[in-house]
Amino acid sequence: MPDDTYDPEAMPEHGPVPDAPEERLAPDDPGIPALPGPWSARVPTYADVDALVALRHLDEVQGTGEAHVDPEGIESEVAGQASWTRRQLVAVGADDVPRAWITVHDRAAGRALIWGYFDREIAEVDEIAGVFYAWAEAAAVQMARLRGIDSTRLDESPFGGDDRQVAWLRAAGYEKRRTWLHMDRPVRPEEAELEPRAGVVIRPVDRHENGMPLAADLQVVHQMLETSFEDHFNNYRESFPEFVQRLREDPGHRWDHWWLAYVTEDSVDPEGNAVGGLVPAGTVVCSVMVPDASGAEGSYIEYIGVNRNARGRGVAKSLLGEVIADAARRGRNRVSLEVDDDSPTSADQLYKAMGWETDYVTDSWFKDLSW
Repeated sequence: MPDDTYDPEAMPEHGPVPDAPEERLAPDDPGIPALPGPWSARVPTYADVDALVALRHLDEVQGTGEAHVDPEGIESEVAGQASWTRRQLVAVGADDVPRAWITVHDRAAGRALIWGYFDREIAEVDEIAGVFYAWAEAAAVQMARLRGIDSTRLDESPFGGDDRQVAWLRAAGYEKRRTWLHMDRPVRPEEAELEPRAGVVIRPVDRHENGMPLAADLQVVHQMLETSFEDHFNNYRESFPEFVQRLREDPGHRWDHWWLAYVTEDSVDPEGNAVGGLVPAGTVVCSVMVPDASGAEGSYIEYIGVNRNARGRGVAKSLLGEVIADAARRGRNRVSLEVDDDSPTSADQLYKAMGWETDYVTDSWFKDLSW
């Protein structure tokens, strides 16, 4: 696709914005389930955002002891761009205030992310969770069928040690498959001068004068990530349009937080002369984290990938250094990321060596379905 005609902001969406909340349920969706009295289920609306922020805040405090909830992110999930690939329900009582919330995110073909948030103080919470997880499974199957596929994987990620939610997942047929470390690293002002290793070149994704990125660079980012993660757990193919669309739905998304890494590769021309050139070797994609208690923003590493042919040449360390330096230049105080506790590349060891420490852990619980 020519660079001068590509505009990610004008990409076709997954569907039109519905006129009313009820219209988000397509005719073949599982519908609104019955809940034990005095509770009822409905589709969340923009008016519920504050209550859902409170629910997620409660969930994070229960799981990690603290919370940094982004209200804009929740608004996007409920009533913005990020809502268009999701099916959602909330449980409300007589006051019509959500006290439980479940989301099914159709992330890619054959992959549905499930997120459940429940107020543990309500007496009927176990029953509500059972109904909601059953509804989420039916919704995921219907969305997969709309894609024309005959199988899908449900993926829910409770905080480590959350025995209550684990019990709900076990009852719904999920199995634990992996543990993830959520790591933080402080940023010091003097780190703004960090440089990549010799032989590695880091540059941001090129952009047009209007700030939009060049399609060719975004396609290289996508290719680097697709090939870099081929030997990683739970790897799956995500189309280029899905990849770009999903990342730009995040309120923390910024096009100037995408970088490409290159290494020098020597070769010989037809006349036998030694020549060298830069070849793509890796990429990192980041987003902006909401301010913490000190009022400072942070940088979050959404993805970092290094081509297998370029591993061992300092590419990952150089990319991480660029993210740290960029955060320091912007006055941010931390860089956060998530890593597989059993990474085949031992990425967690590199992060520890560069100053990252584990803040909390989550676990991946899967349920594989076919029909």
